[in-house]
Amino acid sequence: MDSHYYHSLYRSMIGTVVFVSLLPLLVITLLAGYQFATAYKGKVLDHLREIVQKHEQVINNYLDEKVAEVRVLTDTLEAPRFMEENRLRQLHEALVRRHGGDFVDLGLVSTQGRLVAYSGPFRLGKADYSSSEWFREVMERKVYISDVFLGLRGVPHFIIAVRFASEGRDWILRTTLDFVSFNRLVEDIRLGKTGQAFIVNQAGDFQTTPKSDLKTELPIVRDILEKAAPANALSSTPRVRTTITERPSTGRDTIFVTSPLKNGEWTLIYQQDAADAFSELYTIRWIGLLVISLGAIGITIMAFILSRRMVTRIRQADMSKEMMNEQVIEAGKLASVGELAAGIAHEINNPVAIMMEEAGWIEDLMGEGLEVDDNMEEARRALLQIKTQGARCRDITHKLLSFARKIDPTVKCVNMNELVEEIASLSEQRAKYANVHIGAVLGENVPDIPASPSEMQQVVLNLVNNSIDAMAGKGGDLTISTRYANGMVELVISDTGMGIPRANLNRIFDPFFTTKPVGKGTGLGLSIVYGIINKMGGDIKVTSSVDLGTSFTIKLPVPDKAAEATDHAEE
Repeated sequence: MDSHYYHSLYRSMIGTVVFVSLLPLLVITLLAGYQFATAYKGKVLDHLREIVQKHEQVINNYLDEKVAEVRVLTDTLEAPRFMEENRLRQLHEALVRRHGGDFVDLGLVSTQGRLVAYSGPFRLGKADYSSSEWFREVMERKVYISDVFLGLRGVPHFIIAVRFASEGRDWILRTTLDFVSFNRLVEDIRLGKTGQAFIVNQAGDFQTTPKSDLKTELPIVRDILEKAAPANALSSTPRVRTTITERPSTGRDTIFVTSPLKNGEWTLIYQQDAADAFSELYTIRWIGLLVISLGAIGITIMAFILSRRMVTRIRQADMSKEMMNEQVIEAGKLASVGELAAGIAHEINNPVAIMMEEAGWIEDLMGEGLEVDDNMEEARRALLQIKTQGARCRDITHKLLSFARKIDPTVKCVNMNELVEEIASLSEQRAKYANVHIGAVLGENVPDIPASPSEMQQVVLNLVNNSIDAMAGKGGDLTISTRYANGMVELVISDTGMGIPRANLNRIFDPFFTTKPVGKGTGLGLSIVYGIINKMGGDIKVTSSVDLGTSFTIKLPVPDKAAEATDHAEE
């Protein structure tokens, strides 16, 4: 076989080993990776929701606590106590001492919106809050926590206002909470490098200051608020919601976790880049890809090494097989020559007998004297007969030696018609003893085929010998025909012998299978024929009927140039 076959086999083995080895690894990796990624992302999102929910409780508790502390004052003290500036200052200082400055100021406001008494760092005088939103809200609700606004002081702040009754009149106790402390409380929700939290009201206005500028994110924030509105309104819907969307400012996917505050008036929003939140997952993924890549490289290298070794061994085995095939073919050829020996020996015996008889006759003539009568002419005739019979023996032995010496497996141009004539001539004497008539039907314009002459001789001779053996005893007709059709040279060898049983048809080309008696056949003849024809790229088929005969049809390819020349000649 040529090197192209082994290169193709080498590549196929590498591809098969790599594919079979990597496919299960890739499938398991993808499935496991998907399951792990899904579980990991779920755990991260659950963790973020839990953190946001806990901070939502902390912030709500913070606001509820401040409201409760103000209400304790309104429940235990009468309005005149708040009107006393010194008394109000003492109450404010007590709140500051107890709560670390969360209460910025403390003021008493009448139901007309006038500031009656005040304790704090600002000079508000008799400020009028009658037109303020918080004033209108507290008059309706009794307790109100405002949004963050600038107000009269011009700085961000928000207030807690409680309306209470004292001495037959309604009053409002108002306190400002420290915005910085409240903002820091919200900022404590920080995870990773990009995590931050902030609070917005229903209009989407920031109630705390984000650590990065989020003005460009307002459309996303408002969209998230609209989606979160049902959760704020319906208790059966999960309060903490998670959304993953792309931020216009960065172009990266961002996680938004929302939770309502202050009975749904505010919304706590936590945001973090998905890449930051899932950074460990991506790190593990890269490590996994690295491990898989290294594994794939290792598998590929091993596939190259193992495939090279296996192909080398296959090449060596094929070479050994080829050598054995050549030896078997040669042995089969010698066996076929041996089968011809009996017939050829008898054919040689006839001229040798004539030569011996003529030599005896010459000896008798020489005893009488060559000058007597026409003894000289008779001696010349006898010598000519001896010469003729010697030439006949020479031709017979020449054919036999020519056949036996063609052991060169080199591919040459072989003419099938000439080959058939040669084999028919060599087998003629053996056929006579078996009462078999050999007939050749040779086609016209049969092109030469590239083949080893000795191997083609072996093919034809094996089939002819088998046909003669099949007709031994009762005799019959053996027909060898050739023709050219459809780019193929066809050789058909048919006999009228005993035929082959159907049960044996599928086994006749198996090595060592024979139906001949022990010692009469090796079972290698047809196996050798099949191997030679198959090696040449040809095809051999057999049809047989018991007691009717057998026909072997061989088709051998013709080179394109030779086929074209033959086609033109026929035209």
